[in-house]
Amino acid sequence: MLEIDKLNEFTESHGALRTGRGLVSGVIALTLAILCFLGVLAFHFPEYLTTPQLRKSYDVTVIRTIMLTAMAIAGGISLVNILFNRSRWLATFAFAMVALAAFLGGHKVEVDPNFPDNTPYIGLDWFILDLLGSSLIFIFIEKLFALRKDQPIFRAEWQTDFHHFIVNHMVVGFVLLATNLIVHKFFGWAANDGIRGWVQGLNFWVALFLIVLVADLVQYWTHRAYHEVPLLWRLHAVHHSVKSMDWMAGSRQHILELLITRTLVLAPIYVLGFSKEVIDAYIVIVGFQAVFNHANVSVRLGPLRYVLVTPNFHHWHHSQDQEALDKNYAAHFAFLDYLFGTAVKSTKLWPEHYGVLGDYVPNGFVKQFKFPFTWKG
Repeated sequence: MLEIDKLNEFTESHGALRTGRGLVSGVIALTLAILCFLGVLAFHFPEYLTTPQLRKSYDVTVIRTIMLTAMAIAGGISLVNILFNRSRWLATFAFAMVALAAFLGGHKVEVDPNFPDNTPYIGLDWFILDLLGSSLIFIFIEKLFALRKDQPIFRAEWQTDFHHFIVNHMVVGFVLLATNLIVHKFFGWAANDGIRGWVQGLNFWVALFLIVLVADLVQYWTHRAYHEVPLLWRLHAVHHSVKSMDWMAGSRQHILELLITRTLVLAPIYVLGFSKEVIDAYIVIVGFQAVFNHANVSVRLGPLRYVLVTPNFHHWHHSQDQEALDKNYAAHFAFLDYLFGTAVKSTKLWPEHYGVLGDYVPNGFVKQFKFPFTWKG
């Protein structure tokens, strides 16, 4: 019980990890071990735990190699820490997870390809891939180009944002299903074969610019409505309640806001009939910017900051500073805010404080999920 208490206390804490005690390596080992265990579960139940759109493009051999490598790294680190008594409680849990993953078949689990594609599912594979990819890329970038160098990886309220990250990835199937149903039901009438033919005949780069521009125009006015319509602000206030900007901060988003925004952005993309290649490229761009623009990085891009949304541009949107309230709505093209008169004008390079003015949104995933329905303001 003492070991479990230590782990619970550790996961509920925040701050910089002290070096030389096996905490940093222990966290890496435990994270890899848990992801491997989840990956094994996905191998056992692919029809219920993986995303149909993703599993069609997997190279299973590569996935198996990555899993075996991760298990070896996690197991090796754990054993070394156990032998040298470095945070043995943390290393023991990591090694136990590796052993459990191996016991369940590890990277050798056979997957029966003959299962239906239309079963209800949760996006466990999407969660694993995004967490692994995002953390590897953006933690490195944040350490290399840190804006606030004293901000630790495990900063205050990281647990809340991680819970949002988990839930919003796990329910990706529900969100995609609901979004597609709504779009086809309410916007199907607007589809025009002539317009679709013209769009699909565009040069790839022209079409990519157009899809980002169309999506950002919808995003801009939707985002602005979240700020100017009190009923919608109840949802959006959850996203703005984050007080520290980093790669995980953008994950704090109410599930209803996620559903509404995705529906409205997907509608014109569906109606205009962009090709799969263009949509795939757009998904990569929006995925990168959604994380990067919240990251704790000092990037301004010179004159290009008036054209493209950068971390500096979006950090101002999350600021409590008076000159920044209800400003900088664009997600991709900063010139939209300059065009519509909502760009921040300040002599300061970066904002001073983040979060909702008044800090009235409670901390904690469950409390934030209920907040829009219980807030008396």
